[in-house]
Amino acid sequence: MSFLIISSQRDPKGWVQALKEKQPDLDLEVYPDVADPSKVEFALSWKHPHGIFKDYPNLKVIASMGAGIDHIIEDPDIPKNIKITRVIDEQLTRDMSVFVLALIMDYIRNLSFHYCSKEWKPTKYLRPEEIQVGIMGMGILGVGVAEKLIRNKFHVTGWSRTKKEILGVTTFHGDNELNNFLSETNVLVCLLPLTSETENILNKQLFEKLPEGAYVINVARGPHLVEEDLLEMIQKGHLSGAALDVFRKEPLPEDHPFWTNDKIRVTPHIASVTNPKTVVPQILDNYRRMQDGKELEKVVDREKEY
Repeated sequence: MSFLIISSQRDPKGWVQALKEKQPDLDLEVYPDVADPSKVEFALSWKHPHGIFKDYPNLKVIASMGAGIDHIIEDPDIPKNIKITRVIDEQLTRDMSVFVLALIMDYIRNLSFHYCSKEWKPTKYLRPEEIQVGIMGMGILGVGVAEKLIRNKFHVTGWSRTKKEILGVTTFHGDNELNNFLSETNVLVCLLPLTSETENILNKQLFEKLPEGAYVINVARGPHLVEEDLLEMIQKGHLSGAALDVFRKEPLPEDHPFWTNDKIRVTPHIASVTNPKTVVPQILDNYRRMQDGKELEKVVDREKEY
C-alpha cells in the first residue's frame, strides 16, 4: 500500500517533508515516479492531469491539497467508487478572512488610489458601518469572513443555496431570495464552491441587480466570473470596480485587460494558501482511517459537487 502525491502546479517538496515528519515510515511516492501503480490506494492531489487516476486500479481515496475540489471532480474519468476529501483548516479560514477585510478596507479608504496617484489629493472615504457586505457562499470560509467583518463593524448579509442561520448575519437562500440579497449589497464577496450551478454566476444579469456603484470581490474560483460582463459593467459605471484573486486562466496572461483597468485590483491567487504543516495531520488521519476501514472525514458529496 502506498501514498501518492500528484501536483502539477505546486512544488510537492513541502508536502513530502511534512508527511515524512509526521509519519517517517510512510510509503510515499511522487508522480510521475511510481514504482507500482497497483500499490497506490491514497492520493493527495492538486490539478492532476485528467484521466491519470485510471492508471491506479486499487485507488480508494483522492484528497485535495486545498479547500477547493473542483479541480478533482471536473475530471469525468474518476471512478465513482473513489472517495474525494477536502481540507478544512482554521489557518486557511483566518487567512481568507484577513485578506477579504484588507481588500474591503483598501476599497473604502481609497488606499490603492493614493498609492498610485502620486498627488497630494485627499479623498472622501467610507466607514465600515456605512457599508453592507454581501457574501455569496456561507460555508466555513464564508462564515469566517462574516465573523471577521462583523467584529470590524461592517453590516453583513449572506446568501447560500440552502437556509443557514448565522449569528449576526442576515441570511438569504435560494433563487427566490437572491434579488433581495443583491439589492442592498454595496460590496459583493464571492466565496461559493465552483459547481455546474455556480459557474458563470457573476454575470451581467446579476451585476444589474446590485446597487449602482457596488464593488465586486472574487476570492472563490475564476470560472464564477464572466469577465467580459464585469468589464462592461465597470465601463458603464454601474460597478465602481472589483478586486480579483482568481481567474479562468492562471497565471493571468500579460495582455489581459484586467491588468490595465485602473478600477480592477489583481492579486495572484494568494488569498488563502494551504500550509502543509497545518493540514498534513488531517490528511494522515484519513489515510489511517482508510487503512482501518473507518469512515473518512471531510468527504465530498459528488452529487452536490462540494
